[in-house]
Amino acid sequence: MEDLFLKLKKIANPEKARILQRFFKTGKGEYGEGEVFLGISVPDQRKISKEYYSKLNLKDLQRLLESKIHEHRLIALIILIEKYKKANKSKYEKREIVNFYLKNLSRVNSWDLVDISAPKILGDFILKEKSSLLRDLAKSENLWERRISVVSTYAFIKKNILGETLAISEILLNDQHDLIHKAVGWMLRELGKRNKSVLELFLLPRYKKMPRTMLRYAIEKFSPEERKRYLKGEI
Repeated sequence: MEDLFLKLKKIANPEKARILQRFFKTGKGEYGEGEVFLGISVPDQRKISKEYYSKLNLKDLQRLLESKIHEHRLIALIILIEKYKKANKSKYEKREIVNFYLKNLSRVNSWDLVDISAPKILGDFILKEKSSLLRDLAKSENLWERRISVVSTYAFIKKNILGETLAISEILLNDQHDLIHKAVGWMLRELGKRNKSVLELFLLPRYKKMPRTMLRYAIEKFSPEERKRYLKGEI
């Protein structure tokens, strides 16, 4: 573990770190308040994750997730995703990883950490387990748990199972946070790429009251004329 910390410290880029801290809204009162960056690119983090995949166990990943440094947590999640993918087909091993992920939800506390991990771990597992957990998370007071709930449904969309995304989008329709508006709109857009008619049926009675950002994301793949009509409320 110590050699990993030293390697990351060695390739840290303070100038890029300052840019990332502004980009991820780390100022006082912002959603990423207190987040610390080393300024390491995601491709470099993926390369390092591959190098350390076989060297780190869940106890090591726990230590990384408990770090205040963003890159430490992202590397832990990249490795965890690979461990989940390569787990044998027994439910026990995958469940152990999912339980570890759920235990550490409070450390999956940035939109990129959510987006990279939620569909590939929690979404994939719940798709097969038929659990109501995602709908429960959608009602959480915690911003990141709500984002996890909807982004996890990407795993369902990829299998052409669209109802879960629609159910959670309904729960989050009046959410107050812009990061939820973007996430719901993104998932609705992806759903629409699979079945535009289902998306249109969902939007028709709701689009006028949806947050504008959510609607813009949802209809992004529509024709210019269709987008204009939705945004003007003329559907």
